[in-house]
Amino acid sequence: MTHTPPTTDPIYLMALEAALEQARKSRREGGIPIGSALVDPKGVVVALGHNLRVQTGDPTAHAETVCIRNAGRRRDWHTLTLASTLSPCAMCSGTAVLHRIPRVVIGEHETFMGREDWLAQSGASVHVLHDARCVELMRTFIRDHARLWDEDIGVPE
Repeated sequence: MTHTPPTTDPIYLMALEAALEQARKSRREGGIPIGSALVDPKGVVVALGHNLRVQTGDPTAHAETVCIRNAGRRRDWHTLTLASTLSPCAMCSGTAVLHRIPRVVIGEHETFMGREDWLAQSGASVHVLHDARCVELMRTFIRDHARLWDEDIGVPE
């Protein structure tokens, strides 16, 4: 896996900023504060998404799957970069692998380690930016809403 300092690629930073705004939006709506953005090689946002599981009752409505769903039918997945404020879970990583998204930018993986290994094994470059804002957003949420978080990641009661 590649651990890229935040200043290395401005497109990664821009994508993470868009994802972070989506995470904040989800939190304002009473949902899980995870956001995602999909950008083209020039850094143009082609889709956004945030975790909507609480808001919609859909257990598959994680930020990355919502973002990819919002991107619609495409043939250019292999040129895009997916950004997420949190390490993508198995479902979201699998969706990125299925669509052959070659670059995944992750805000943080301290509060939750998803299936970055699957992404890397598929050939995707994985860039964890260790963004303090993403860490704080999740730490605060997990502290204040532990049962809701456990429900989101499939931890039984």
